[in-house]
Amino acid sequence: MENSNTNNSNSIPNQTQKPHAILIALPLQGHVIPFAQLAIKLASKGFSITLINTHHIHHQITLSTATTTTSTGGGDIFVEARTSLGLDIEYMTVSDGLPLEFDRSLNHDQWVGANIHTLPAHLEVAVAKIVGSRSSNTCCLVIDSYFVWSSKLAAKFGLVHVSFWTEPAMVLDIYFHRHFLKEYGHIGPGSSLRKDLIHYIPGITSLKRTDLTSYLQDEDLTSFHPQYNFSSLDDTRKAHFILGNTVQELEAQLISAIEAHVPFYAIGPIFSPTFTKSPVATSLWAESDCTQWLDSKPPSSVLYISFGSYAHITKDELMEIANGIKLSGVNFLWVIRPDMVSSDDPDPLPVGFRDEVGDRGMIVTWTCQIAVLSHRAVGGFLTHCGWNSALESIWCEVPLLCLPLLTDQFTNRKILVDDWKIGRNLCEEKPITKEEVLQKVKEIMHGSMGFELSDRIKGIKKVLEKAMMIDGSSSKNLDRFIKDLNIAMGNKFG
Repeated sequence: MENSNTNNSNSIPNQTQKPHAILIALPLQGHVIPFAQLAIKLASKGFSITLINTHHIHHQITLSTATTTTSTGGGDIFVEARTSLGLDIEYMTVSDGLPLEFDRSLNHDQWVGANIHTLPAHLEVAVAKIVGSRSSNTCCLVIDSYFVWSSKLAAKFGLVHVSFWTEPAMVLDIYFHRHFLKEYGHIGPGSSLRKDLIHYIPGITSLKRTDLTSYLQDEDLTSFHPQYNFSSLDDTRKAHFILGNTVQELEAQLISAIEAHVPFYAIGPIFSPTFTKSPVATSLWAESDCTQWLDSKPPSSVLYISFGSYAHITKDELMEIANGIKLSGVNFLWVIRPDMVSSDDPDPLPVGFRDEVGDRGMIVTWTCQIAVLSHRAVGGFLTHCGWNSALESIWCEVPLLCLPLLTDQFTNRKILVDDWKIGRNLCEEKPITKEEVLQKVKEIMHGSMGFELSDRIKGIKKVLEKAMMIDGSSSKNLDRFIKDLNIAMGNKFG
């Protein structure tokens, strides 16, 4: 399938005098969202932007918006950003080498293989066209840190390699110093028996082995997924700069440890300019409007439940959670994706569950998360601990009930529960039981624990707000990055 390119017919004059950045996100919704917002942020600072998406992700976005009033401008998700904000952003899609209808979520190995072997070939053709058409003003490739070929692609076209890290700095710090974990025997064969604290990672006081990312917890580190992750993070160490969706004040020591290897700029949280409504469509499923149902519920009475856009949960785990929720008696809004449960069962919920909970429960396949979290009726969030979800919940001052499932989510849980103390573990140890779900839900929704978490989350939000101000650390770090990029380019755009 050939590259499809949607050009900006209303491009800003004299664009050859502006620095041009090409952005390439990992083709997952949790990565595309911050990349789209980064495109807006950089464009608002005077950059000309081209964001490259995959045909598959774009196809999913187009399908999800087909029944809504949101327009994708004939296939261009940045139409509104250009018309309403006057930003110079172009949009291009390429094939990842897999058929559009292929289920990437349930065939993870094949999807990762495509990212390694076929996607970069299509991207190289696309970047060559972009650079050839713009000649003098393409200055950098801003590429997701979870690709293994980024430095080679940037070097081939003589562009500055900027790695965009969409997770907390702690995760990157751990990956950058994983050789210590291997040396001390906390990863690799036999490491699952280790219960002692890890206290030798630069910038981290202590953590448990279970706080490591899921791939570092695998005893067989020679298997496909750990090796892919290690290769991608080793390539990130070759970047000229790293942009991070985090806040300097919250992870200062971790950022210092990372900067011993690569310059790191904390520019988060990277939200839409108005937070609750983004000018860019990025949802992969049609969103249910839950406003009317939420409006009917008392303030802080609803538990929002969502395990993100990609991670899976077993049928047994879902059954225990559902029964615990039912016993708790709380109001709840639950997002259950069609592909979320590792089962072919079209309705994985317990028989009769929907009838038994009645109007106190609303179950949807997808919804606008920021709209839900910002609603006055929502008082708690049962989450997989994805980093976007964590930042959005903090901004909306909603306490977290944590159930990490995959990758960075285990480390994110440590930050949220142990370090910042704005969340609670759903279960201390697996397997999940309905009794523990019942207890934890009641504590966070009706007990003193919920009030304690709410108080602390307000303090973390103030740090985020201050960082995002004109004279805040995130704003200053973005300006510093632009200045350093300009110096790296020989003051080409000064």
